[in-house]
Amino acid sequence: NNSHIISMEQYNVEQKIQDFIAKVEAKNPNEPEFLQAVKEVAATVIPFIAAKEEYRGMKLLERMVEPERTIIFRVPWIDDKGEIQVNRGFRIQMNSAIGPYKGGIRFHPTVNLSVLKFLAFEQVFKNSLTTLPMGGGKGGSDFDPQGKSNNEIMRFCQAFMTELCKHIGPETDVPAGDIGVGAREIGYLFGQYKKIRNEFTGVLTGKGLAYGGSLIRPEATGYGVVYFCEQMLKTKGEDIKGKTVTVSGFGNVAWGVIKKIDELGGKCVTISGPDGYVYDKDGITGEKIDYLLELRASGNNRAEDYVKKYPAAEFYAGKRPWEIKCDVAVPSATQNELDLEDAKKLVANGCICVTEAANMPSTLEAINYFLDNKVLFSPGKASNAGGVATSGLEMTQNSIRLNWTSEEVDARLKDIMVGIHKACEEFGKEEDGYVNYVKGANIAGFVKVAEAMLAQGVV
Repeated sequence: NNSHIISMEQYNVEQKIQDFIAKVEAKNPNEPEFLQAVKEVAATVIPFIAAKEEYRGMKLLERMVEPERTIIFRVPWIDDKGEIQVNRGFRIQMNSAIGPYKGGIRFHPTVNLSVLKFLAFEQVFKNSLTTLPMGGGKGGSDFDPQGKSNNEIMRFCQAFMTELCKHIGPETDVPAGDIGVGAREIGYLFGQYKKIRNEFTGVLTGKGLAYGGSLIRPEATGYGVVYFCEQMLKTKGEDIKGKTVTVSGFGNVAWGVIKKIDELGGKCVTISGPDGYVYDKDGITGEKIDYLLELRASGNNRAEDYVKKYPAAEFYAGKRPWEIKCDVAVPSATQNELDLEDAKKLVANGCICVTEAANMPSTLEAINYFLDNKVLFSPGKASNAGGVATSGLEMTQNSIRLNWTSEEVDARLKDIMVGIHKACEEFGKEEDGYVNYVKGANIAGFVKVAEAMLAQGVV
């Protein structure tokens, strides 16, 4: 009879999940990325809410999926030929229950409302996991920096900030960089904000060291991913030393990952770009790691150039690196770059750990396959939180008008990542000792925001 009651309860929870998703779908049509992110969270958080008396009927998740504010604006600017160009700018201020909105700005042709809402929603949980007082937001534009001159990028950034500056501030919303927004763009954005508002504040993170930036911020996301991966492997009594690692992408995040894995005695053997992937069986070490920075700075976005410089490596056009045999896989490029077929190849090849470095790089089918096969799998909202954590540390340094050494920042970053892992373990450990990091990260991230929202009333 008991089993009948449990199954009825389970049925009700399943029904709640279906009903919730149906409502979100009806309200947000044509937003596949956002819906994917919401489904992933709903599946683990709704059963948790159902079991907690104080959460019932408070519509916490319903409130969390609705941005507090969505700002969409026109960005007109003049190119080098004197022609007027028009782009669209966005800022999604998702949730400020635990602190000012915090999240990157992305300049890429694929930027739209769905992509930014998914990123902002993920950011709420990620920022909560860092234990730092930061809410979640995200912004950007469909502007493509590829092939633009420095002057064009400057003019675009100035036009973009002229509108954005009305909605952000050090105590309100603190943007950072993301895809297409590096140190150069942050500099131009900061300069324009300072000119218009006539104040020098920590309104953006990822700034240059000369004007309030933090040491190791460029490496931070990648370093944090590896510190998290280290903790994951420890649950199986394993270590990074001697492990073969496949990495996708060759941007900031991939560079930080490869640098730290090399330092800890592991061997990264792949990078990838939109054109395909590179396999370097000798490992990406020493000057090859520095070359990744050159490759990224060249702006042509081709992984194949690596093989021109190091001809012993092999290039596979139009393919992804997940077919290479490895112990650990670290997707570091973009959303949905690892699907069910890739997951099957990784598992068949004996991969024991997948640590996401990008935002939502694995499809839901791939994630479920990893979980079913008891592969250690960590979602980006937990494992790549080191970037935003270090942005939080940059905000702290700006507030106290002091700069910490790179050793201090690195030590604090490692502590934060170990803390995030601990929280995921607390909520995600299953009876057989396996840690379901998807469940752990979602619930741990949710709890802090939920408590703050309950305390602050219906606002």
